[in-house]
Amino acid sequence: MASQNISFSQIPASIRKPGVYGEFNTKLAVRSLPANVHNMCIIAQKIAAGTIAALKPIQVFSASDAATYFGIGSIAHKMVQAAIAGNQYLNLTVCALDDAIGSAAAAGSIVIGGPATSSGSLTIYIGNQACEIAVANADTAATMATNLLAALAAIADLPVSYAIDGVNNAKINFTAKNKGSVGNQIGIDYDTDSAAQIGVTITISAMAAGAVDPDITTALAAIFASGHDLLAVQYIDQTSLTALATHLNTVSGPMEQRGARGVYAMTGTLAAATTLAGQINSERVNNPYLRGTRSTSYEVAACYCAVMASEEDPAMPLNTLPLTGIAAPQDDQRLSRAEQESCLWNGVAPLEVGAGENVQIVRAISTYTKNPAGVADPSLLDTTTIATLDYTRLAVNTRLMLRFPRSKLTDGVPKVKPPTKDIVRSQVIDVLKQEESLEILQDVTANVDGIEVERDTQDNSRLDIKIPAKVVNGLHIIAERIDLYL
Repeated sequence: MASQNISFSQIPASIRKPGVYGEFNTKLAVRSLPANVHNMCIIAQKIAAGTIAALKPIQVFSASDAATYFGIGSIAHKMVQAAIAGNQYLNLTVCALDDAIGSAAAAGSIVIGGPATSSGSLTIYIGNQACEIAVANADTAATMATNLLAALAAIADLPVSYAIDGVNNAKINFTAKNKGSVGNQIGIDYDTDSAAQIGVTITISAMAAGAVDPDITTALAAIFASGHDLLAVQYIDQTSLTALATHLNTVSGPMEQRGARGVYAMTGTLAAATTLAGQINSERVNNPYLRGTRSTSYEVAACYCAVMASEEDPAMPLNTLPLTGIAAPQDDQRLSRAEQESCLWNGVAPLEVGAGENVQIVRAISTYTKNPAGVADPSLLDTTTIATLDYTRLAVNTRLMLRFPRSKLTDGVPKVKPPTKDIVRSQVIDVLKQEESLEILQDVTANVDGIEVERDTQDNSRLDIKIPAKVVNGLHIIAERIDLYL
């Protein structure tokens, strides 16, 4: 280096041969903020027919790809279907799991009571998939069961296998394609109106006895270095979700710095949803809740996570965004105003049914409600808060790595060059002001004095930076008073 103000990274100062030499400096080229494109990953079970081995993450572009890779009707396939229905432009990877050794498949059944007293139709539901048959007057129960079996065969992607019972020819037995407790989530239901109109009775034995799920930690280890920032999982047990929270905290921590959030979903009782959320209590884990839906909880989780991925503005609330393809529950199962408030005070993100019978987000919150001391703490309630902090760190880090890939740490030269720490501070301020212009952060100028850059007292080659970040909150509540004048 022959100049105090102009430095070169490729042209040495020791050149003696005459000539004009030029190098390219790209450190100052990028002045904008980095993109906030989301990479989503699904962790779910495959079946033996799938062509991709377990624990081999693969990018998936369509539900048909998922059927090939993981087997038609597998949990992984159904989650991909739900995710792409929620966001067709999703950047999606799947890390599949084999059924656990020693696991058992969930099983259930329907028994048809006849004969039919009039003509009409009969509809049964396997999860969110309807199967309808025509019924003629005086059709026997066995005839209707046989016809239902044929109609089921026309639906290739059911999550269950099925057969007429060996003893009762009016009974159809169902077995989950994947083993484990997750198969217990698959609902069996029927249209009560259509059954009543033809004088037919339906007796359902719900899917049950599925047991022993694969260990989620093997999949988390397989994707650790992949850089996915949104994870949807099939699990609804404390052990697996605690492992998920630990993984998210590790990859999002100050050493890895790959901010990530995870999603599981609940469709059962409100008490179960709030209890599990309290056990997880993580700002990086989200629990959407939709009681009584025919969709499985893992389909809700996948769709919700995909909808999160559709929003690139980290501060933009997700209120009212639809979960396309998720079945709206019956009126008597929908959450009341008081139940929604209970969810929002207990780390559960309630879902509701909006216009056109579309399931939509009420408010996207995390499961974090209490600090380590057990004191109520709303600081990380909205999932947008941690998303904004993650993005601010990414934006600042990107700028500093672009500007200072190879730099000296000096105290500057009076009237010639400012100290390195001042140059770094100016870059941080520029990033924060750009975020303010996009309404990601606010009050940057008011807090600018709080931006501190100083040499570390123990390492002379290190700068320590303090950055105040006042996030932009979502507009969730408008309260009004209407004064009456007579």
